[in-house]
Amino acid sequence: MKTIGIIGGMSWESTAVYYRLLNEGARARLGGQHSAKILLWSADFAEVEALQASGDWDAATALMVDVAKRLEGAGADVVLIATNTMHIAAEAVAGALAVPFLHIADATGDVLRAQGLTKPLLLGTRYTMEMDFYKGRLAEKFGLDVQIPGEGAREEINRIIYDELCQGEIRESSRARMLDIIASSTEADSVILGCTEIGLLIDQSHTSLPVFDTTEVHALAVLEWALG
Repeated sequence: MKTIGIIGGMSWESTAVYYRLLNEGARARLGGQHSAKILLWSADFAEVEALQASGDWDAATALMVDVAKRLEGAGADVVLIATNTMHIAAEAVAGALAVPFLHIADATGDVLRAQGLTKPLLLGTRYTMEMDFYKGRLAEKFGLDVQIPGEGAREEINRIIYDELCQGEIRESSRARMLDIIASSTEADSVILGCTEIGLLIDQSHTSLPVFDTTEVHALAVLEWALG
């Protein structure tokens, strides 16, 4: 099994899910006492969030590149960023590495296209929903017509992510609001949980639309790669 390098801690709530999924997957595939070979660098999310809020994406990207190089130097055979929003740095990170970088949107786009779905509703931070680094990649590489909620709903989702889910708070009222937002998107044929924390709140049991939790999709894709 290859060694997986994870840039995590953004937030640690979802990084813990990556760690669990990768180890559960390795044990299921290999049996016995097997677990995943993982190098994990966990950020102080307060520092990263401050750069996001101030719009200093150059500094945030430089941080991701530095950490990716450290993971590669420590022996990682593949590197991933365990969060959707910081894939704003994906091209710079991939370009700085000699080892593969596995993009979360590519893993997600592959799964949607395999199922013939073309109009996903993207839920995530306001950066992921509003900026082009993520939904633009899904459109250009996979031909997806990505839907996003209205402005007010985007602000609510962003608040739920940062003020609740990243703090480990799961509120039924927020789950109900998320489901209202999903139900109001009448053109969508599927839902992308495009923030690695949203899967802590919403899963397939909550809606009839196909749901794609990017944390699970990304973890499975890198596990398949690592197992060769």
